[in-house]
Amino acid sequence: MSIQTLGFIGLGLIGGSIVKTAKRVYPDLRIIARSGHQSTVTEAYGDGLIDNERNASPEDFADCDYIFLCTPVQKNLSYIRQLKDIMKDSCILTDVGSVKGDIHKTVADLGLNAHFIGGHPMAGSEKTGLSNATAYLLENAYYILTPTAQVDDRYVRELRDFIASLGAIPMVLGYDTHDTATAAISHLPHVIASALVNLIEQSDDKYGTMKTIAAGGFKDITRIASSSPVMWEEICLSNREKLLMMLDAYQKSLSAIRQRIEHSDGDGIHIFFQSAKDYRDSLAVTPKGLYKAVFELYCDLIDEAGGIATIATILASNNLSIKNIGIIHNREFEEGVLKIEMYDKASYERTIALLRKYHYTVYER
Repeated sequence: MSIQTLGFIGLGLIGGSIVKTAKRVYPDLRIIARSGHQSTVTEAYGDGLIDNERNASPEDFADCDYIFLCTPVQKNLSYIRQLKDIMKDSCILTDVGSVKGDIHKTVADLGLNAHFIGGHPMAGSEKTGLSNATAYLLENAYYILTPTAQVDDRYVRELRDFIASLGAIPMVLGYDTHDTATAAISHLPHVIASALVNLIEQSDDKYGTMKTIAAGGFKDITRIASSSPVMWEEICLSNREKLLMMLDAYQKSLSAIRQRIEHSDGDGIHIFFQSAKDYRDSLAVTPKGLYKAVFELYCDLIDEAGGIATIATILASNNLSIKNIGIIHNREFEEGVLKIEMYDKASYERTIALLRKYHYTVYER
């Protein structure tokens, strides 16, 4: 790999996870980092993740091949201005923000189009900070790249290959297409989740009955409402036009189903839920096209100590390698199930047959 030195400004959940993953895959990679807190830099240095013991200044990034901007959107814009006259001619700036319009505009205004490839790893959590970062957060997650028209294709290929080597699935999009898509599938759901939580709080009785009986469905749909308010304030303001467009469309959808309920339109209500179910169920099906297939299955997990180890042993003894494994809790299944991903179709089909032979209930996707 021609990349020798990486710079990171911000060591939160995303920045920290990229650093941890890069160090796992490329132990000899030199990494320079800056954080809002010296204690975070000290922690990262002590864990062998970065090469600077003191918090890096902008000047310390002069030799970096790539610089990852991993702070909130507006802070990223400030750092670009500081780095403009410091970074070397061959350096490429990238970011991890979920909104691309503002940063692409700033890059263009500063004459840095030849040095910028926007980035957005479609992974995360309501948790924050380096302590919650993991070396596997990017595994099988789409990682969107939004290069400018002026950046050299070889840098796009190099960054794309680097991202792929970390276990993510790179996808190149125009930044406007990206912002429209994320407004719909990421930003709007966060607004909806928070609005629903606020509604329940305001509607609850003095005994907190709603809060007390709130169960799986409510918790599943509102989990993301626990995310950072500071981050989401910036996202809403940065992607304002696209988000407003999606909010308007969502309000029309709510009005339509409200009318059907008001008029006791059973057929219309059924169509509403059936259409949503059909499309939601299709999300688990990998589309045909440029991107690799995903061979996933779900298995009921016996509630006993060593349940996962038993399944892993069954597969390993039959020379089947697991690509990814984890427990899934959501309302699609009555209880938690084990999600297993295999490397290829043949292994996937053998795994299903083998687990059923041992009387496990398997759900194919």
